[in-house]
Amino acid sequence: MRVTQSMLSNNMLRNLSSSYNKMGKLQEQLSSGKKVNRPSDDPVVVMRSLGYGMQVDKVAQFQKNLGEVHNWLDSSDDALNGVGEVLHRARSLVTNAANTGAMTEDDRNKIKVELEQMQQQLRDLANTKVGDKYIFSGTMTDKPLYDGSYPALSSDDPANPSDPTAYEKVVEIEVFDGVSLRVNTAAGQMFKEIDKLFNDIQSNTDDSYDFGGAISEIDKLMESVLTNRADIGARSNRAELMGNRLEMQEGAAKKQRSENEDIDYEKVITEMITQESIHRAALSVGARIIQPSLVDFLR
Repeated sequence: MRVTQSMLSNNMLRNLSSSYNKMGKLQEQLSSGKKVNRPSDDPVVVMRSLGYGMQVDKVAQFQKNLGEVHNWLDSSDDALNGVGEVLHRARSLVTNAANTGAMTEDDRNKIKVELEQMQQQLRDLANTKVGDKYIFSGTMTDKPLYDGSYPALSSDDPANPSDPTAYEKVVEIEVFDGVSLRVNTAAGQMFKEIDKLFNDIQSNTDDSYDFGGAISEIDKLMESVLTNRADIGARSNRAELMGNRLEMQEGAAKKQRSENEDIDYEKVITEMITQESIHRAALSVGARIIQPSLVDFLR
């Protein structure tokens, strides 16, 4: 087969174009830091990258959910800590009121005034919110636990058409695939009992009232507060462990994604230098292969 000058020129141009394309691809990889920049480069790598990216995004969402879990649990614990402080002060006041020989009518009236203010504080704590959600209202997070009274906790209240058990139902937040943590504390009945006790004490501060029984009831309620706080602490510990697990999952997913799509800069730079050398050699050889024109012969 006869090799013509045109064939040599076309082959040289085709080889130079291929060399330019290889250098362009390597340069694009160096600029982006990725092995592939479009699906046509390597469909398998692209599909794997999408899968790893979805896994990283899922872990990030679970971490956000876990932050919401901590917010609920911390707010619940702070509120119950306030309840415990109020009950401790109330016990001290009731103990003083039980001292019939040293308490005057004016002293007991002052105690009633302070108990009334503490009762208002307890009602405020019962309506603690995280964002726009009431954390002690069960699944009825859009309604306060105390709204003038505690009718929502009474199933025989005809004026309350809502489900009374909804205020004691569990609120869960998903923190992993198939794993949800309970974030609310069913303390509605406890708040109702505390409110009732405060009403009884304020209505009966004379010598005939059973202050000893009131002190015993306060002690039981304080024990209930401690039990709820212990439960919150246990759930907080589990949330911390789940946070550590999510951090490990995040690190593993990002490592897999990096190994799949990120380039090895040292390797790509070496390939780029090698390709440049090959390209220069191709240009040099092409210049030697192309024959001089007729004009060059006539000089």
